[in-house]
Order: sequence, then structure tokens, then C-alpha cells
Amino acid sequence: MDRDPTDDDAETETPSDAVTRRRALAAGGAVGLASLAGCTALDVATGDGPAEFAAGTATVADATLSESGYELNEVSDEVISREVEVAGQTREVRVTNTVAEYDKAVELFGERYQAAVFAAVTTPQIEVLGRALNPIAELDTRERADLILSRYEGVGDLERGSEYSTEVLGGDAEVVVYTADGEIEGTGASTELELHIGEPVGVEDDFVLPLAAYPAAFSDGENVRRMMNGIEHEPNEAE
Repeated sequence: MDRDPTDDDAETETPSDAVTRRRALAAGGAVGLASLAGCTALDVATGDGPAEFAAGTATVADATLSESGYELNEVSDEVISREVEVAGQTREVRVTNTVAEYDKAVELFGERYQAAVFAAVTTPQIEVLGRALNPIAELDTRERADLILSRYEGVGDLERGSEYSTEVLGGDAEVVVYTADGEIEGTGASTELELHIGEPVGVEDDFVLPLAAYPAAFSDGENVRRMMNGIEHEPNEAE
């Protein structure tokens, strides 16, 4: 994960840098260990060191980016750590999620601001009594929407709308469309937002969650579908 800017960094950043050079979605507490709190029979009951689970990486193909107009903002890791009770002893469990974040900017008063956001969140499957857990599935679509809405300010009036199915990593994923009011961060400009919140898709040892939000005036639904269709997955080779 990117380090937080120091005071020296702040002095050299332009206003647009402060907005567009940001950490990826703060999915950590919600996604990484959401299902571990009540699990006391993990398949990691033996061993002295931390039990570690690391996701691979889901990114969007370059050809898709050129068609959709989105650009890569950053790919970052989020390490979540929690102590759990396992077979009568305390054991540290570490989960590393990967977030690939893309954006489409808007120019206001000569500055560039992140207006549209697309993200692919990858979290590892966790074995509990030989069965794979999907921590993301513990979140309902409203909670998943909160992950992407963190990119905007003054959000309100979230309403659930239509649904559709599209291909993600070779399978069909259900997507729920929401609308909301909000402000593009750093601009004070209010806009109606449209959100596309996908269901997590299992691939190899991971689950991948696609998320998108953009000003409704962009009419960017087809591009969001292209981005979802263009997701590629690389497994964690260390596994």
C-alpha cells in the first residue's frame, strides 16, 4: 500500500495530485477478515507463526482500457491482521487483499479530478474445515457499494435500481445498479452518481469483486461492462 504523504510531499503536490494520487479502496476491515471472527476451527490450527493468506491480482486488459477510456490509478496490497482462537490457542491470521483501481478524470477550472472509478478487489479463499470461505459474500450489495462510494464526498439518497448479468473471468456475474447523490472529491461539485456493484466471482484460489461508480452524465454503463468483461487474473505464485 502506498505510504501516506509526508509534510514535504504535501508542499510539492498540486491540488490535482492530492485528489488523483490516492490510496486504493479501503476494503480492508470489511473484506479481509469479515468471516473470521466466529471461526474457531480454521485449518491453521497447527504451527507457531502467523497463518497467512495472500490473494493474486485481478487487472483489466490493456486493450479494454484503450476502448473504455479508463486509466490505471494504482494496484495496491492491503494487509489485514487479526488474532483468533484456534484449538484453544491464540493464532494470528494475516490476509493480503489486492485492489486494482482505475479512473476517468474530469477537467474543472484547469485541474484534473477523479470522476469515474472502477476497481477489481481480489481476496484469497480461506479454508475452514476444508471448505472455502468467501469473506466478500458476507457483505450485502449495499455494503459493497459503500466501498466504492468512499471515493466521493457528501453522498446521500442511495437507491437500488436495475440488475443485469455480464461475463467476469469466464463466468456470469450478477450486477446491481444504484444511483446516489454526491460530490466529486475536491471540487465541491454535486452530481448524480451511478454505481455498478458486482457479485464476487471465484477464480482459482481467489474471489474477485468488480465495482464501479461514475457521474450519471457520463452514461458510462457500456464501458463499465467492457471493464468487467476485460478483467484478467494472475494467481499468487507464492502460494
